[in-house]
Amino acid sequence: MGDFGTVLTAMITPFKADGSVNYALAAELAAHLAENGTDTLVVCGTTGESPTLSWDEEYQLFVEILQAVAGKAKVIAGCGSNSTKEAIAATQKAAKIGVHGTLQVVPYYNKPPQAGLYQHFVAIAQACPELPLLLYNVPGRTGQNLSPETVVRLAQIDNIVGIKEASGNLDQAGEIRRLTSKDFEIYAGDDSLTLPLLAIGAKGVVSVASHLVGNQLQQMIQAYNAGKVTVASEIHLRLLPLFKALFITTNPIPIKQALKLQGWEVGSTRPPLSEADAEVSQKLEAVLKNLDLI
Repeated sequence: MGDFGTVLTAMITPFKADGSVNYALAAELAAHLAENGTDTLVVCGTTGESPTLSWDEEYQLFVEILQAVAGKAKVIAGCGSNSTKEAIAATQKAAKIGVHGTLQVVPYYNKPPQAGLYQHFVAIAQACPELPLLLYNVPGRTGQNLSPETVVRLAQIDNIVGIKEASGNLDQAGEIRRLTSKDFEIYAGDDSLTLPLLAIGAKGVVSVASHLVGNQLQQMIQAYNAGKVTVASEIHLRLLPLFKALFITTNPIPIKQALKLQGWEVGSTRPPLSEADAEVSQKLEAVLKNLDLI
């Protein structure tokens, strides 16, 4: 159940000048990504600005992007919430339109203990047993870490198929790998940690940089898996300045600016996120030029 490949793109949500969702451009961008290294699109996650999207907007994005990449890439729907009831409702609705899986973030703000986190994810999994569920641990945003012990318990549930591990803690990822079966898939939640995590048994990455370098990320992962570690390392080190530049301020501000520098009219971020300032834009432009991306 699942197999989402190795490069999953945490897709941005394009907006029009009036701040409404640009569904046509979202479909165009999704198709472009599917043709340039992306195995699976993760729609309406952090990079997609899910906190400021309505459920109706998210549902429409799932529909449009499923159509745009049919037969070319899979779609994981960001259906997480800090309300278990709301997450279940969103997941059930997404399941009906044929998404290939859902991303479920650790509930934010209310800081449930590990027992509460376990019950939250079990309830969602049981409400849609036919739909693969990818856990999403990002304590820097949620205020709560999903412990390796809890992940191990959750991994025993058939349709909880993996985790996007964005704690930045290599030891934690290693502990998850050590204690789970090999078919439980670990994805890096940070581009700069993809190669280090491959070394301890990760499958791939839920990537921001893949908007720009999806094919190169595929080459890096394929090289590593073929035992060409030096080649993989060279690709990683070449792309490292880009990985860093895309997080010099809050994601997705830099990646949206980078796409605009490439000519994509993706619009601004929604408040309370702000525009990329001149300094951020100049740094991005220098990195993109250095990598021949503009």
